[in-house]
Amino acid sequence: MKIIRAKDYYDMSRKAANIISAQIIMKPDCVLGLATGSTPIGTYDQLVEWYNKGDLDFSQVTTVNLDEYRGITKDDPHSYYYFMNEKLFSKVNIDTTRTFIPDGMDEDAEHACKSYDEIIKRCGGIDLQLLGLGHNGHIGFNEPGTAFEAQTHLVNLTETTKKANQRFFAEDENVPSQAYTMGIKSIMQAKKIVVVVSGADKAEALFAAVKGEISPAVQASVLQLHNDVIIVADKEACSLLDE
Repeated sequence: MKIIRAKDYYDMSRKAANIISAQIIMKPDCVLGLATGSTPIGTYDQLVEWYNKGDLDFSQVTTVNLDEYRGITKDDPHSYYYFMNEKLFSKVNIDTTRTFIPDGMDEDAEHACKSYDEIIKRCGGIDLQLLGLGHNGHIGFNEPGTAFEAQTHLVNLTETTKKANQRFFAEDENVPSQAYTMGIKSIMQAKKIVVVVSGADKAEALFAAVKGEISPAVQASVLQLHNDVIIVADKEACSLLDE
């Protein structure tokens, strides 16, 4: 596990984008695992900037996203499909038929999950998986206690996770209670994993993930077992690692 320390959020975003852009340049038809949430936005902004400068070509890239809320349509501004289109897909030359996100409107959970696992398999696996880190140490929507052996599955979101995501919803709107998420087993099968972490409020989770016991209680701790993980974290997020 390699930790790259960034000065601030912008520096973190740029350093993470550097790693992703190198992957695209080295393997133009690579499969990228992508994440949503506030932390990766700066990374996507940087990738778009380099694309506009002519430094990146997404035309052969395939993407698979980590998760999607259950019961939300693709055109709902809260959906991760909408998020990815707004932040990245509509701004680069990616073939949208090669961008995959769990189907949140599939009411048959078993079908939805098996179908997504099949998509990942057909893509040939993930070359680089981008992750954020939840306040309780979750990655994707894999909440504390989830079995490490899980593949794509339906999760009941904890109150902590729902509270963290409430900022993306209006005051009178409720965060969905369930989501489909790529499982830890699927994430760990990625050839390379890049984790972006920003802010003092993520310092405890980062410490537990990097230096804590490997346990389902802190889902990100399993990354200690992967042979190619790069954590890109800003100064505030790294604050407890030096104590």
